[in-house]
Amino acid sequence: MKPISNGQDQKIYVGLDIGSSNITCAIGQTTPNSKSIKLLGISSIPSEGMKKGIIIHRDKLIESLEYVISETERMANIKIENIVVSITGEHIRSLNTQAAIPLNRINGSNGNGIDRAIDNSDVFQVLDLAQAISLPVDRDILHTLPQEYLVDTLNDIKNPIGMTGRRLEGRVHLVTAGTTAISNLVRCIEELGITVSDIVFQPLAAALATLTDDEIELGITLVDIGSSSTNIAVYHGGAVRHSATIPIGSSSITNDIAVMLQVSIKEAEEIKMKYASAQSKMSSSELDVPIEKDNRSVSEKEISKYVEARMEEIFQMVTREISRADIKNPLAYGIVFTGGGSELRNIIPLAENAMGIKVRKGKPDKIEGVQDIADSPKYSTVMGLLLWPIYTNDHIGMQKPVNRSLIGIFEKIRHTIEAMF
Repeated sequence: MKPISNGQDQKIYVGLDIGSSNITCAIGQTTPNSKSIKLLGISSIPSEGMKKGIIIHRDKLIESLEYVISETERMANIKIENIVVSITGEHIRSLNTQAAIPLNRINGSNGNGIDRAIDNSDVFQVLDLAQAISLPVDRDILHTLPQEYLVDTLNDIKNPIGMTGRRLEGRVHLVTAGTTAISNLVRCIEELGITVSDIVFQPLAAALATLTDDEIELGITLVDIGSSSTNIAVYHGGAVRHSATIPIGSSSITNDIAVMLQVSIKEAEEIKMKYASAQSKMSSSELDVPIEKDNRSVSEKEISKYVEARMEEIFQMVTREISRADIKNPLAYGIVFTGGGSELRNIIPLAENAMGIKVRKGKPDKIEGVQDIADSPKYSTVMGLLLWPIYTNDHIGMQKPVNRSLIGIFEKIRHTIEAMF
């Protein structure tokens, strides 16, 4: 089995998406000047030991991780050494903040002070100040995502390098996470002899794989519907304006069906996937759904009524989170759904009716090879994890140290400046 190559001709990236229902690992390859990834291997298995972004059974999780990673290695014929991991959960919090610094003038030939050009150190200084907020001892900064800069009275500047002025202000979106959740996740992976090179909030990774530059600039919301949670990232003006986790996902629909029909979770999930519709009026009242337990049946329409009610609840919470982004202009491109929960039948028309906004399903882009496997919305996050190292390197002057320990991960989370686009 070949080790990961970081030579000039190609680079290998590995993504690991850990959810409550499934764990997916993917390996991709790119060339230095490429902005796309060739998929070399992907494996997905049912998740064990994880619930709502929190480890509930460490040994079972490690066993699942070991299996899915080894299967992906076998498919790609590559030994994994470093990996980019997704994270989610109710412990995730986000906020927007800003900071400003004076720009020291330099002496001119006539002895008078003149404005100097802004350089990388100025940008890093203002971003460091922006993220220097007071956090509880049990929280760490996961992402520092620049939104825009202001130079004196000039605003909405994306890259201030080379400009002159007397004051530089930076506005950023911060994503924070529970220290314990991060620590436990990293330790499980490191126990397998693999270094965690980065940790990424799930909707940010999914956005990398599915959104276009125009959508990010003119306004769009990425809604990743997972099993136990729904993750949101609102974009406008080329940057993240708000992100959040809603503690309800597609498993809530499964539970509703199980309670309503008095069947097992497994049977309820099968019924949901085969018969349920997000919009009850598009279901048949004459199609009977057989219940294995006691040889009875219920109409497809009756099941879909419960599904519709739960989805409307999720959409109401999504709408509330979008309003917290405080964007004056409407989101020109509406909403993009990703995640396994987005594959529910007729989810698009219900969402458009419920939220009054254009909705589409997001499929991974910038990915080459094995398209029949990788095209599904449920693989958006893991595909975005493959792309993450490429796009974070776009940030001018960004320093991305390679850390080989848990301590290094925390230092990186605290101090690395990340810019996605």
